[in-house]
Amino acid sequence: MLTYPEIDPVIVSLGSLKVHWYGVMYLLGFGAAWLLATSRSKRAWSPLRRDQVEDLIVYAAFGVILGGRCGYVLFYNFDKWLADPLWLLRVWEGGMAFHGGLLGVIVALLLYARKLQQPWLAVTDFVAPLVPIGLGLGRIGNFIGQELWGRASDWPVAMVFPRDPEQIARHPSQLYQASLEGLLLFIILFWYSRRPRPEGAVSGLFLLCYGLFRSLVEFAREPDGHIGFDLLDWVTRGQLLSLPMVVGGILLLIYSYWRKRSVTAVRA
Repeated sequence: MLTYPEIDPVIVSLGSLKVHWYGVMYLLGFGAAWLLATSRSKRAWSPLRRDQVEDLIVYAAFGVILGGRCGYVLFYNFDKWLADPLWLLRVWEGGMAFHGGLLGVIVALLLYARKLQQPWLAVTDFVAPLVPIGLGLGRIGNFIGQELWGRASDWPVAMVFPRDPEQIARHPSQLYQASLEGLLLFIILFWYSRRPRPEGAVSGLFLLCYGLFRSLVEFAREPDGHIGFDLLDWVTRGQLLSLPMVVGGILLLIYSYWRKRSVTAVRA
């Protein structure tokens, strides 16, 4: 069993103002995405110019924050919101959900693509390889903040989280997610998008891989206490929300390559 490397989740405190690692990880994620997007905008087939990247990051940031908060409220705490509607606005109390953030970014990119008069899928293909960076950093922030930990385990990598009321060895599932949804997903998408692909294919691969990775890690992650399992005493809310991503990713990949073949055949 490993020893949890306890790190203060608060980097610095200035009176009532506290700067948390989790928030800093969000900023680092957006900063890294901006650097990578700036570099990738130089490619001949890029749908964005370098001077358009900053606006893209702003649109995406609003999508992540608004969608992530709404998703957390609607997907995981709907009853609490019904009892206290204004709780939705109290973002300082914490609570973000990836699947909600994804929907928020999808809407934000749709609006930005219209502004640029670029195909929506071309813009989402540009953005997809940037996302895993923030996902990986966010999971590291979860690990430092001792939240979203894993189920009880006797694996050699299991550890006891000091803030865990049960004080039992658990999977460090946040690090599993950082490795799969962050590092591995980034490598796959970066490699796949190194040259032109059918429009929508990069986005489809992102949806497919994230959905699979998230569903896999959910077997090691502790379900939300107030929700538990949604189906058959082993299917979690995260797995149910990831299923449409897997299906949608497969369909988008099929459509992308079918559309490319159809266009090529017509031109021939």
